[in-house]
Amino acid sequence: MWIKTSLAALSILAMASVASVAWAAGGPDPFESDKPPGDYELAVTAIKDGKFAQALPLLQKYLKTEPANPHAWNYLGFSYRKLKRFDEALVAYKQALAISPNHRGANEYLGELYLQTGKPAKARERLKVLDSACFFGCEEFDDLKAAIAAYDSGRKPKSW
Repeated sequence: MWIKTSLAALSILAMASVASVAWAAGGPDPFESDKPPGDYELAVTAIKDGKFAQALPLLQKYLKTEPANPHAWNYLGFSYRKLKRFDEALVAYKQALAISPNHRGANEYLGELYLQTGKPAKARERLKVLDSACFFGCEEFDDLKAAIAAYDSGRKPKSW
């Protein structure tokens, strides 16, 4: 009897372990697999598809219920910036950074906004923040550094 109970317990433990590894690796949450995407997920999909105007109302609605989400503020700023609504992008990025000062995406994109609006010194300030936040280096630091180099050489950065 003890052997059957132990084998059953090991079997359950193994299944739970596999499910938790898949979930931790970014796979679907085994406990919420039938959950439809919400406003935030739909907005991120729209942004990845280049549909920035479509993402705006979804993010605005989401932020009414989750105002402390720096990622949503960052995506809102990104969408505004891509639509060349720079003043609104600035407000959204600053809100993201008020919540999470070392947010890598918001620091990179705010730096790019500063380049687009002719403020390279402020972009370099964001690069310094990223240099501190990315102890072993990160893509956001590399991207902003490349954008600043392009700007300094008179070229339009790829990120615009």
